[in-house]
Amino acid sequence: MSVKDPDPQVHDDQQMQIDTRGMSEGKRAALEVTEEAREKDWQHPSFAGDIFLGRLRFPLIHPFPAGEHSARGEQFLDDLTRFLEQNVDPQQIDETGEIPDEVIDGLKRMGAMGIKIPEEYGGLGLSQTYYSRAAMRVGSWCGNLSALLSAHQSIGVPVPLLMFGTGEQRRRYLPRIAKGAITAFALTEVGVGSDPARMETRAEPTPDGKHYIINGNKLWCTNGTRADLMVVMAKTPVKGRDGKVRDKISAFIVDGRAPGVTVTHRCRFMGLKALYNAAIEFKDVKVPREDMIPPEGKGLRIALTTLNTGRLTLPAICVGMAQRCLQVARDWANHREQWGAPIGKHAAIADKIAHIAANAFAIEAMTLMTSGMVDRKRHDIRLEAAMCKMWGTEKAWEIVDETLQLVGGRGYETEASLKARGEKPYPVERTMRDSRINRIFEGSSEIMRLFIAREALDPHLKRAGDAVNSRLPMGRRLASALRAALHYAWWLPSRYVPVSGVSTAGLEPRLARHVRWAGRTSRRLARRLFVQMLRHGPKLEREQMLLKRFVDAATELFAISAVCAYAQHRIGEGASRDEVLDLADYFCREARLRVDAAFRGIRANNDRTGYRLAQRILDGEYTWLEHELVPHEF
Repeated sequence: MSVKDPDPQVHDDQQMQIDTRGMSEGKRAALEVTEEAREKDWQHPSFAGDIFLGRLRFPLIHPFPAGEHSARGEQFLDDLTRFLEQNVDPQQIDETGEIPDEVIDGLKRMGAMGIKIPEEYGGLGLSQTYYSRAAMRVGSWCGNLSALLSAHQSIGVPVPLLMFGTGEQRRRYLPRIAKGAITAFALTEVGVGSDPARMETRAEPTPDGKHYIINGNKLWCTNGTRADLMVVMAKTPVKGRDGKVRDKISAFIVDGRAPGVTVTHRCRFMGLKALYNAAIEFKDVKVPREDMIPPEGKGLRIALTTLNTGRLTLPAICVGMAQRCLQVARDWANHREQWGAPIGKHAAIADKIAHIAANAFAIEAMTLMTSGMVDRKRHDIRLEAAMCKMWGTEKAWEIVDETLQLVGGRGYETEASLKARGEKPYPVERTMRDSRINRIFEGSSEIMRLFIAREALDPHLKRAGDAVNSRLPMGRRLASALRAALHYAWWLPSRYVPVSGVSTAGLEPRLARHVRWAGRTSRRLARRLFVQMLRHGPKLEREQMLLKRFVDAATELFAISAVCAYAQHRIGEGASRDEVLDLADYFCREARLRVDAAFRGIRANNDRTGYRLAQRILDGEYTWLEHELVPHEF
């Protein structure tokens, strides 16, 4: 999975071929668009990717890739914390559904709109690690501000420009953004979520070729109601190497107040009441050609590449939420007495608190580790970021849910009502509403698992994909099969070697034990995955529940590794050795149980029975289950 992997490398011209025969036209088109947008090359090592190959390359993350200390970064975090505490009332923002202008203006003045924009363009020029730490602090205080800043800096205009924009585009737009111009990202449409092949928004070139005319409608554009600038994805006619013109998705920088741009509706949600989310119509919007983010026809790849790093903001926000929940749980469990003792002394409550603390620590470890990898620029982090987003948002939701259960009725009651009764205004009810969307934002958990599984299978499909592709000539298929057989003749036995092969030098013994276990288990995972490839062949990609278990197991191994590396780092920084080791050890023990459960599910499960049952329900059977409903048509 990495260029440094000792496994023989696949030649560049051996691109994966997926047999699309038997697929519907829509599914085939969706697959082709997605495959074209994928980053097919791995220029740098991927720690998470190698787990699927049976290699836990712990030296990639130990010593822990902590970001470099910056006096300017620390000062910004201090200023941000003080500003939030003194000027931001998250309860009021939730109740009114609006972020006060003075709050947004204050964030602009301190540079919070340009945290990662280089100083040469007027930004703070801080690292991904400092940006993630800022997101943690905002996430602990106000979900609505978190969403505003995340949509602006993670998927809005700044990152696509920094990664793909021309020098002229950067000089023209980044200083404006650093001063506070709010940005947004417009991809989703009514019929387009994770299936961009169905996109209807179009950008047609003018006869003189100097402009594009955009027409279409976008949905759920966060920051859309206040956006000064936005990245808009639209289909454009692009001439291919064969001379044929095909529709390709391109990315454009569009002024939010340009003629023809209309916010048709501000969307409202269960949580994040002050989310500036919009349905937007583009009607004959004229955009200069120089405002297309190059390359032409690669808009979806720009979006996906931007999201690789952008996704890290959500688990960072979740760290703040999780730490706030831990504070609430600790306070309540120490002071609430039942049956003659504080409730924290009762085993059922103590178990919840242990899980909250351990998982909060793990989300922080995974997020800071991946952020440090981004800063080093020596790692491919697309899988790490996806795992952080998937695992972090799911565990954060569990943490919020367990906190509400622990606090009971006071967790379900609003802050205002608690305060009016003279009780501590725990923000659990608001946090629950605000946190649920995180498992959907920027790629749902289900999409993340499919993305991770696709990338995990990529090395194998590149080697053996031609052999099982019935569209190719038999000679090419046989040649591919022979090459694959020679490779796996030594690769598979090597994954049975009964040693972890993991270097744990410099680790505390309690941590080293878990890392060695993770190394051995990664080999087990690689073997099991290969067996399933032999069993299912090219249809394995369709076995979504089966692949889910492999992804979940690999993600837990990633989490164990991150926690152990981070724990050692924290000890080195002066944290209490016993406290850190006890916390990390507990987390790793729990994660190992989850990995074992995932492996058991690979062997024995009820997937096919459940799928058949679901299809019968969708076909109109079992409507008698709805017999007590009051009649209503959707």
